[in-house]
Formats: sequence, structure tokens, C-alpha cells
Amino acid sequence: MAGGTDLETLPESPYPMLRSEQPRDRAEILELTAKAFSISPVTGQAVEGAPIEVGLLRELFDCEEYIPELSIVAEIDGGIAGHVISTRGWVGDEPFLGLGPIGVAPALQRRGIGSALLKETAARAAAAGEPGIALLGSPGYYPRFGYVPAVSLGVQPPEAGWGDHFQVLALPGWHDGVSGTFRFATPFERL
Repeated sequence: MAGGTDLETLPESPYPMLRSEQPRDRAEILELTAKAFSISPVTGQAVEGAPIEVGLLRELFDCEEYIPELSIVAEIDGGIAGHVISTRGWVGDEPFLGLGPIGVAPALQRRGIGSALLKETAARAAAAGEPGIALLGSPGYYPRFGYVPAVSLGVQPPEAGWGDHFQVLALPGWHDGVSGTFRFATPFERL
């Protein structure tokens, strides 16, 4: 990876340093995202060409809904080992966060880096007074971080067929006015 260590081999330090993404990190983040999503999480098959997450992330970096402090990298031994982004979304007219994509270097998956990124995102969002975070992901994975099916809290998915895969994490800023259909940042509408 450009500007860092070769994260295809195990790093000396197993613990990531978490920090806000900087524009100079973007090429390395996009490369990591391409590798992290080279196998489709839906089909389990190799993706032909660039994964859609790469183009989406490129657009999210430049969209109006981008929130710099919620684009977080995990760095190990000078290289970017993982990245997560949350952008402005809405539940009805209520500001909310939409999480994703989140990616970890394939050689470093299942080592707690994704967990650290999710926990850091929740902590930063709570400190900023956000009411919650929505995501589309595995109902077998995200509940361990406090995510629940969104409909259980009165939040409807943008696509009805998403079912329990569309999840929400309620934060301390949650209030009774949070209900309605969720809208992700504009780049998601082009998927």
C-alpha cells in the first residue's frame, strides 16, 4: 500500500491507532476498500472490476453529507489497516447517520479492527449528540455492537426488502421524534 507498510503480512503491533481520515489517506483507503470487497459479501464470489464500494466511497468523500470526524482509519505500523465512514442521513426530517462502507485489509480481518472502528464511530457520534446510526449489514454480526432491526425502533428501511439487515444503533441523543423512513447520503441513491 502506498505510504505505509505492506499489510499483506502480519504487523508487529496488533493494536490499531484510530484517527480521522485525512485527504492524503484517500488513495490508500480506496486501495484497501478494493481489496476488502474483492469478494462479494452477498454472493461470496469474486467481484469483476472495481467493487461498487470503491466508487461509492470516492463519492462520499466529496459529497455534501461528508462528516470529516466520522471518516476514521485504523492504522498499524504506519499503514492503513481499516476504514469506516459515516455520513449525514435522515429519518424523516431528523438528522441521523448512515454507516458504511467499512473495510479491513483481508489479511487482518477477524482481529478486532472492524470492532474497534465500529466502537470508535459510536463514541464519536454519541459525543456529537447524534441520535443514532443506521446501516445495512449482517443481522448475525452487528447486534453485538448494540444494533437492532431498525423497524423495532420505528425506523423504516429505504428498501422494504432489506428486512432485519437494515439496523439502527440508538445513541444517548435518541428521542421520541425519531421515526420514519431512513435516507442515506445522496451517493447511495445512485447505487
